[in-house]
This record gives sequence, C-alpha cells and structure tokens, in this order.
Amino acid sequence: MTECRICGGEVEEFLDLGRQPLSDAFPRPGDVEGEFFYRLAVGRCLACTMVQLMEEVPRERMFHEDYPYYSSGSSVMREHFTQTALSFIDTELTGENPFFVEIGCNDGVLLRTIAESGIRHLGFEPSVGVANVARERGVTVRTDFFEESTAIAVREANGPADAIFSANTICHIPYLDSLLRGVDALLTPGGVFVFEDPYLGDIVKKTSFDQIYDEHFYLFTVRSVQAMAARFGFELVNVERKPVHGGEVRYTIARAGARRPTPAVARMLAEEDAQGLAEPEVLNGFASAVARIREDLVRLLSSLREDGKTVAGYGATAKSATVTNFCGIGPDLVDYVCDTTPAKQHRLSPGVHIPVSPTETFAASYPDYALLFAWNHAEEIMAKEERFRESGGQWILYVPEVRVV
Repeated sequence: MTECRICGGEVEEFLDLGRQPLSDAFPRPGDVEGEFFYRLAVGRCLACTMVQLMEEVPRERMFHEDYPYYSSGSSVMREHFTQTALSFIDTELTGENPFFVEIGCNDGVLLRTIAESGIRHLGFEPSVGVANVARERGVTVRTDFFEESTAIAVREANGPADAIFSANTICHIPYLDSLLRGVDALLTPGGVFVFEDPYLGDIVKKTSFDQIYDEHFYLFTVRSVQAMAARFGFELVNVERKPVHGGEVRYTIARAGARRPTPAVARMLAEEDAQGLAEPEVLNGFASAVARIREDLVRLLSSLREDGKTVAGYGATAKSATVTNFCGIGPDLVDYVCDTTPAKQHRLSPGVHIPVSPTETFAASYPDYALLFAWNHAEEIMAKEERFRESGGQWILYVPEVRVV
C-alpha cells in the first residue's frame, strides 16, 4: 500500500504513464548513458482526496545548478508576476518595514518588482544557475530548499514574514509537512501564505495529462488544499482562478480564525463536487481519455510521416517529456523540437532524444506541421509565428483532443 504524504491514508492508483525520464534533463548527443528513469503513476488518497504521484524523484536530481527553466521566458508570465507583486505591495505589504518571502523564486521575475519598491525580501531558489540570474537583477536569494529548518533560520536572522508566496513550486514538494511547519515558524500571526499551481479540475476537464510529470508531485484541488491546511493549523481563506500555464488556482492560507474565508472557497468546493473530482469514476474516465489521445496522436504523426510530411515540435517544455515518452514519439515521427532556451538547445529531449534546436531553425525552413508542446502559450506563440501559417504550415494540438489547426 502507498501512503499519502499528507495524511497517511491509502493512495489508490488510477493512471500509469509508464517509464519516464527527468522532464528537465536534456542530455548532450552522445552522452545518454545512465539517463535516469522512473515510473510515472498517479493516485488519489482515499482519506483526504489529495492526488499525488506514486513514486517520488529525489529533489536534487530535478533542481540543480543546470536547471534550464526560466520564468522570464514568456511575456505573458512576466506581466502576470509583475501584477502579482504590485498586488502584494498594495495589500499585504503596507505595514512598517514589511518582509516578503518567495519559495522557488527562479530568475527573480516577481521579486525584482518587490526589490525595486525597496521592500525587504528573500527568495528561496535551490537551482544555482537561475538563482544567480535573480541576484544580477538585484534580488536577495538563498540557494536552499524551503523547509522547517531553513525557515526557522530565516526567522531568526530576518524576523517574521508578512507574506509568503510561491508559484508553480508547492506542487513540486513531496515533504509538505516540513514546508508547512516552516510556514508556521516564519509567518506573522496575521500573515498569509499564497501559492498558485496547476489545478486538477482543469487537467481533468481538458485532458491535459502532460501537466503530470516528475516535478508535479501533487495535483491540487480546493478540497484537498483545505484538508491539508487544516492538518497544520491553517485555514484556506480564498481561491482565485488564473489562466496561466493551462489553468491554475491561487490559494490563500492564513492561520485558523485569523481571516474570514471568502465566498469563492465554498463556490469552488461546490463546483468540484459537481464535477466529481474526488470520484473514482471521473478519474478513471480521465485515464481512458488520456489513452485515446495517445492513440490519436501517434496515428496522426505516423500518417503524416507516411505521406512524406515534415513535423517539428515547438517548445521543449517539461510537459513534452510526458507526451513523447508516454506516446513513444521520437525522431522517427518528429524531426526536432525548437526552443528559445539556450540551455536546452543543441541537446536532446529527455528519454526519446529528439534534437532540440533554436527557434531560428524553425523560421529558416518551416516544416509542414508543428506539434505545439507549449500549448499553454498557444495564443502568444501563434501570434509570434504568423509567417509559419502564412507559408502553409499547420499546428498540431492534443489538448483537449488531437486536432490540426
């Protein structure tokens, strides 16, 4: 029996995505020996409903000096984080000498605005490469994982935090017991812990199974977050839907009784009950839909190859590792994947080893079709690559179903 990392209840598996590599580990050509693989499977806790991976990947393997993801890479995300920082400045950081902490600050895209406002701050970022970029932007960074011991050390050195924020990071952390004890140790009595992550409701609705990979250990719902918060003396006091990254929810947690929950919490709980997010039938149906997407996508790509068409991938995202390895899509079906991140270029995609090229390669000689792995940035990318469509090129999408546009 697999035990829930939050409450110790039994976790029942409902989806197996097979043997997978590290989603952000791009090997050099000729250097693929010893590539790390694990079994990517998902289950639901029968007690607290938390959806989680069945197998944990060691954090040091995922978040390290060469971690290649930069939050500033998208103009949409830059604007999102700027507005988020300004909102905190206007609401939670209005007292005397406030202190703001971000867990997983990446390249400082949000904290830069906080720093420029002269507010005391600290970012936790264990990946040295992106942390150094944040420092170059004037951000104060600690290259550690956030957990109980490091939070206590920060409290002793800097005093309590008025607000703790995290984006696309809390779902990465299996040891949420230590993290929440750290939040408890660091947060002021009236402070808030705010985090946003991919939302299981959107993943099920859109069949966006590529949101499931090694870094996304948890797939949160309002109900599971509410139960998690209560176990550690906190209360879920607000929820907000966010359109970024294919559908996220921002959760606001405060000490129990410190703030009155907004009506949005009860409203989303009712929506989840109506959707049946905690029901085995719904999750098993999601697994069946994932299998259909694999069949349809492989059939389409094989047919295009037989017809002599060229296909390139667009966006060497972490999500794409799940798709290509689960579906068995390699260089025989996709010639290359283009990406704007220099750290990924001239390397191979995880597991299936599709060459990764700069986006200039894409524009130099357009393929007949482009498989859009970065579908959550579809509007931004399609506007940028308008000439591709004008040249006769077509996009292949697989969320919520396989189609050509």
